[in-house]
Amino acid sequence: QVQLVESGGGLVQAGGSLRLSCAASGSIFRINTMGWYRQAPGNQRALVATATSTGHTNYADSVKGRFTISRDNRKNMVYLEMNSLKPEDTAVYYCNVVVLMSNYWGKGALVTVSE
Repeated sequence: QVQLVESGGGLVQAGGSLRLSCAASGSIFRINTMGWYRQAPGNQRALVATATSTGHTNYADSVKGRFTISRDNRKNMVYLEMNSLKPEDTAVYYCNVVVLMSNYWGKGALVTVSE
């Protein structure tokens, strides 16, 4: 089993910044992709950003230029730096990792962006 623990969520004003962190532990043999997804009330969970073990990153169009994903492979951690936050970024943010083709999810971190 793989456990994921997110941290860094909270309340911020529009235009502000937050940094999310996710620590992976447990039966980790080789983490392939690490990423972040988010789910706003009434919406489906959607991709925010992913980073492969070789350094390739992918972003949702809505966050390009504002969010940056990074990972520390030695520590099995993934980060999401969020700048120029907008009220529409309000959501629960979930950490996701793919290990040996299996998906694992964290419990989520709430990010609230006020006007």
